[in-house]
Amino acid sequence: MTMVRNARCHCGEVRFTVEFPDDTLRGSRCNCTICAMKGAVMVYVPREAVTVTQGEHSLACYSFNTGAAKHHFCKTCGIHCFHRPRSDPDLYAVNAATLEGVRPYEDFPEVSVNNGQQHQLDNEGVRLLAGTLRFTPSPDGKWPHEGW
Repeated sequence: MTMVRNARCHCGEVRFTVEFPDDTLRGSRCNCTICAMKGAVMVYVPREAVTVTQGEHSLACYSFNTGAAKHHFCKTCGIHCFHRPRSDPDLYAVNAATLEGVRPYEDFPEVSVNNGQQHQLDNEGVRLLAGTLRFTPSPDGKWPHEGW
């Protein structure tokens, strides 16, 4: 049974659907230079599972280093929507925060972080884990350092 989720950038200019093989979302992060800066939890799907339904003209693409990875983001609000990873160009890594009904912190309280600084294509095909990121909600919902 597949599940289709609607997704969009922050401003709503870019909208897309993502078809998942089931209702289980498995997220991960990466510590390569761009992923560490964007800080998004990514959910991997086959490329054909992503369909842009609005605003394709508003998608920009960023690529660097080997040029294999293609990072698609909204030109208006700057939100990273999805990218074609260097490690598997037949997939899209979708920013989980763009998915309707997904709460990236609550829904992914523990996320594995792939070691993209020692990328598997530069490391004899060995995929390394950099660590695990954990989110622990504040018991009272307040910012721990009032006055910041």
